[in-house]
Amino acid sequence: MNRFAGLIDRLGYEPTRENKLRLMVDYFRTTPDPERGYALAVLTRALSFPRAKPNLVRALVTARTDPYLFALSLDYIGDLLETTALLWPAPDEDVGTAPTLSEIITRLQSAGKLDLPGLLAAWLDALDENGRWALLKLVTGSLRIGVSARLAKTAVAELGGKAAHEIEEVWHGSQPPYLDLFAWVEGREGKPDSRNPAPFCPAMLAHTLNEQDLATLDIADFAAEWKWDGIRVQASRGVDAAGATVVRLYSRAGEDMSAAFPDLAGVLAALPWQQFSLDGELLVVRDGFAQDFGQLRQRLDRRAVAAKLLAEFPAHIRAYDLLSLEGQDLRALPFCARRAKLAAFVEDAASPRLDLSALLPFASWNDLAFARKNPAEAGAGGDAGAIEGVMLKRLDSIYVPGRPDGQWYKWKRDPFTVDAVLMYAQHGHGGRSPFYADFTFGVWREEASVLGLVPIGKVNSGITDDNLALLDAFVRDNIINRFGPVREVAHGPATGLVVEITFEGPARSARHKSGIALRFPRVSRIRRDKPAGEADRIEALEALLRG
Repeated sequence: MNRFAGLIDRLGYEPTRENKLRLMVDYFRTTPDPERGYALAVLTRALSFPRAKPNLVRALVTARTDPYLFALSLDYIGDLLETTALLWPAPDEDVGTAPTLSEIITRLQSAGKLDLPGLLAAWLDALDENGRWALLKLVTGSLRIGVSARLAKTAVAELGGKAAHEIEEVWHGSQPPYLDLFAWVEGREGKPDSRNPAPFCPAMLAHTLNEQDLATLDIADFAAEWKWDGIRVQASRGVDAAGATVVRLYSRAGEDMSAAFPDLAGVLAALPWQQFSLDGELLVVRDGFAQDFGQLRQRLDRRAVAAKLLAEFPAHIRAYDLLSLEGQDLRALPFCARRAKLAAFVEDAASPRLDLSALLPFASWNDLAFARKNPAEAGAGGDAGAIEGVMLKRLDSIYVPGRPDGQWYKWKRDPFTVDAVLMYAQHGHGGRSPFYADFTFGVWREEASVLGLVPIGKVNSGITDDNLALLDAFVRDNIINRFGPVREVAHGPATGLVVEITFEGPARSARHKSGIALRFPRVSRIRRDKPAGEADRIEALEALLRG
C-alpha cells in the first residue's frame, strides 16, 4: 500500500499527461500481480466496497489524539483526511508489516459495515503518513489525482506496445486484478475472450475547430449536425450463451450505465434486432423537445431509480452512428454509408425513445457560424435550448477509436461570461493543496429591498498559475470567517474581488440558493478595475435561461 501511495502522491503533483503516463507505466512494469491489477482497478474506479464516512474518520482520530490539537490542526491544514494522516499517532507496540493494496481491497470487499472501524484503525497503525493518506482517500471514495480511466488503460497498453482501444475492447470481459489482461499485454498468453454479448466499442472523438481549420478545410467534404447538450453514449445489444437478450448502455469512456436507465434498457431490448451497437447522445426529451443538461442531471449518479423520476425525466437516445448490426461490423464503412444504414435502422425501430440526429443544410462556413450561434433560427426550433454548437464529420471518415486528425470537428458556441464576486474558498488537492484553489462565486440579487450576494457555482479547474496566485493572496488577506476548511472572504460592494468567469451556460439548480448554477465555469480574468458593487446581477443569468 505504501508503494501505491507513492504513485498516487506523485500523480497528484504531476501536471503533464506524458509524465503521469510514464509514472503509471513504470509502476505497472515493476509491480507484481495481483498488486498492480488492484492498482489499475482503483485508478479506473472499477471497485465497489463499503465506504467510510468522514464522521467515522473524525471519530477514529479524535479517539487517538487530543481533540483540541486535532481541531487546531484541521483548521490549519484544511482537509480532514490529510490532517488525520499526519496526526495519527504511532502505536505503542509493533503491529507487523504494512498491508498491501490487494490485502486491503480483498478485505474491504468481504467486510461488513461494523467491521470497517476496526480494520481502518489497524491499517492506519501499520502504514506511514503517505500510506495513511492514500488509504483514507481510497476508503472514503475521494481519490482525485487527475488520471482518467482511459489514461490508466493507455499505460497498461504501453507495456506491450498496444493501443488503448485494444485494452478497452476486452476490458468488460476482465475483472480485477486483471491477471489475464496483463498476461496478454506482456505476451505471456493470448488475447482474453471478452465473453461480452453486448460489447463496448471505443468511441471516436472530435477535435475542436479553430480559425486555421476554417481556412484549410474543404467544406464540401463534410456533413454537419447539431452538438447536443447531453451525454455521449453507446447502446449495445446481443444474445448470451444461454440465448438471453443482453442490453448495455455505455458512457463515452466505457462505463456501464445500464442500471441507471432501466427505461432505455427496456426500449432497446424490444427493438427488432438481436445484435446491434449504436452511438448517440443521451438526453431528456419532454413533449417532443430535448431538454438542457440540467434536466438530464436529475437522472445521473442515482443508486435507485424511482418510477416518479422515470416519468418526470424520460431518457432518450438521439442516434449519431451505427457501429454494428446483426454481427456485421460497420465501422470500416465511410460515414455517409453508415449514416444511410442508421437512418433506416431508426425508421424501422419506430421507437419514441430513439430518433435520428438531423443533418444541417449549409453552403458556407458563414451558414454554419450562424447556426452555431442561433440554433433556434437555423431550424432547431424547440430543441434549441439543448444545443451547444455544431459537429462536422468528414463524409468518407471511417469509425476509429480516439481522436484521428482531420476527420471530426466540434464547433461549440462561444462561452458566456459573468462578472461575479468571490465569496468562499478552500484548499485545493494534489499539487495545489498548499493554495486556496477551490472558489465559490456569487452575483447580486435584491430581496425585500436589500441587495445581497447569492452563490452561482464553484470553480476549481482551468485556473492559471498566475490567477491562482492572485486569488490565493486575496483570500489570505481578506478572511472574515471560517467554517471548517472553508474560508469566507470579504465580499462587500466596496471590499470584494470581481472575477470574470466563462461558462457554457446556466442551468436551474435546486442545490444553489440562487436557483441557478453555471456549467463548466472557468476563471477568465480578475477584474481589479471593477468594484464589487458593479458585478453582475442574477437577472442577467435568468435572461440567458429564458433564451
